[in-house]
Amino acid sequence: MNTDETSALERHLRRKEAAKYVTDTYNVPCSPKTLAKLACISSEGPPFRLAGRFPLYPVSGLDAWAQRKIGPLVRSTSEVRRVA
Repeated sequence: MNTDETSALERHLRRKEAAKYVTDTYNVPCSPKTLAKLACISSEGPPFRLAGRFPLYPVSGLDAWAQRKIGPLVRSTSEVRRVA
């Protein structure tokens, strides 16, 4: 089985479910409208496939995207400036 076949078998979520998954799992605020906007005007959003006209987000892509949005662990706000 190649990578495309494996990723096609992975669990995928519709936009509303994907936003809820990111919010519930990572406590990162995310709405379906945000995902829609990112899909249209930016390459900063999570990866997705189209099933007809419906975007489907693989769970692994949502996990990677949410983890990138979360900054590194710091002990004070002054460290944030040094890390960024």
